[in-house]
Amino acid sequence: MQWTLVVPLKPLAQAKSRLSDTADDGLRPGLALAFAQDTVAAALECPAVRDVVVVTNDALAARELAALGAGIVPDEPRGGLNAAYAHAATVVHASRGEACLAALNADLPALRPAELARVLDTAAEFPRAFLADAAAFGTTMLAATRGRELRPLFGPDSRARHRASGAVELCLETVDSVRQDVDTGDDLRAALALGVGPHTAAVAARLLTTEQ
Repeated sequence: MQWTLVVPLKPLAQAKSRLSDTADDGLRPGLALAFAQDTVAAALECPAVRDVVVVTNDALAARELAALGAGIVPDEPRGGLNAAYAHAATVVHASRGEACLAALNADLPALRPAELARVLDTAAEFPRAFLADAAAFGTTMLAATRGRELRPLFGPDSRARHRASGAVELCLETVDSVRQDVDTGDDLRAALALGVGPHTAAVAARLLTTEQ
């Protein structure tokens, strides 16, 4: 089964405000872009992924992610994360008919294609399924097989909300790279320990240099 992944990304200047204790205003936009670049690049290398659609109104992010091979959809609703996911799902279905869709966070800089494949292959067994984040309160991926609505409920306590919505929680081991999103400095350090992609590694090196 082949999947279309939908990845939302807010304007870079507004992204990753919770990293303010680790990265200043001059570095956070670059970190947010690097996270997305490494996420998209790894996803496109996954054998279970047909394509990746990024939802963003940021011109720089759109250009850089399109260069990696992602499709770009403008965030026309401008209504937050769930509205962006739902809008992209509508666009994908309108252009391709029914498709297997997975909503994926844009801040998974340690993402491994093989681990993502394991998650998607398992998700294919259920109408809707999700993967909890490393903190065990949020969600890093929500999947809906062909003919099923995505029904995204991302945000605070999304793990509980997705479970309550009827989505099956995927309880998989050794898929840490798909769980490790980055919102805080501790998250970033955990991702670095797993091993991040080249874009994040380059920006993180600048961050570490600045801290010295």
